[in-house]
Amino acid sequence: MPARLLPLLSYDPQSGEALAARLGIGRVRLSALAHVLEQQGYPVLVSRRGYALAPGTPAPHLLNLKGRPYRYLGTTSSTQDELKSWASDPHTPAPPGAVMLAERQTAGRGRRGRPWDSAQQTGGRNLTFSLLLPSGLELARLGLLPLAAGVAVCQVTRALAGMGSLKWPNDLLAPAEHGNAGRKLAGLLLEADLRGEEVLRAVLGLGLNVDSAPAGAAHLSEFCPDIRRDTLLLALLDALDHWLNAPAETVLAAWRTLSVTLGQRVEVQTPAGTRRGTAQDIGPDGALLIQDDAGTHHRIGAGDVQLIGTLGSHSTSSGPLLKEII
Repeated sequence: MPARLLPLLSYDPQSGEALAARLGIGRVRLSALAHVLEQQGYPVLVSRRGYALAPGTPAPHLLNLKGRPYRYLGTTSSTQDELKSWASDPHTPAPPGAVMLAERQTAGRGRRGRPWDSAQQTGGRNLTFSLLLPSGLELARLGLLPLAAGVAVCQVTRALAGMGSLKWPNDLLAPAEHGNAGRKLAGLLLEADLRGEEVLRAVLGLGLNVDSAPAGAAHLSEFCPDIRRDTLLLALLDALDHWLNAPAETVLAAWRTLSVTLGQRVEVQTPAGTRRGTAQDIGPDGALLIQDDAGTHHRIGAGDVQLIGTLGSHSTSSGPLLKEII
């Protein structure tokens, strides 16, 4: 029954009497159903004017999804896992381009299995969703996809909020302030199922701080108080469709333009140990290319980057609200 109430709610309050009549139930029962939706994580607003969803709520009946398969949840363990399960459904599997979005995650994860539990966040609403990528991807292109997604997200936040920059490999940052590096606004997680050189399935997870953030991170409403999640989501999906299919050189050129990493002194924590040097470029596969103080060049395919000079201040690789690339 709560699921029947959700698609009747809009951004404009409706009277309990009218909603109860549409559902064929009493006012007391309606109030109980609205409370259940709130407990499940949906942003239901109850006032003297009636029942509504918070403005900008990305509920499917309030979005122009242009036919895109889309599922919207109040609370889930992980949008990544939910989307993989949907893609594996023997009867109605999710097609490429399908999206799974949740208001809260209880078992969100980042790079190297780092946990992120969005249910612990208080106040405000953000965007946490996963996108099923097309099948048949080339293994060599996987490393570029997080960079392409980063370009998409950064261009959207610049267009709608007037700010955003990229730190290798996958972080969207707010502008630097008070002598500290920019605080983290968003992160990405790419998970792929491989068989030899074949990519069986790839899922891209994106988390963007819109209305709230943990200590040390930033959220978009700090810079653009009127920004809405529904507008953001639709713009992000269009941008992702474009950039995930863009030519490699186009992606790399755009990423270089938006980056705050290149040309900077960096410290990179890698599986092989810590590297320090100057970030010079990114390779055709998205790897970070640095030169250490001895003049030796290093190619880094995965690692945590800190801009030297920010160590001990607000780290740009700690305290993330959202997900990171594996």
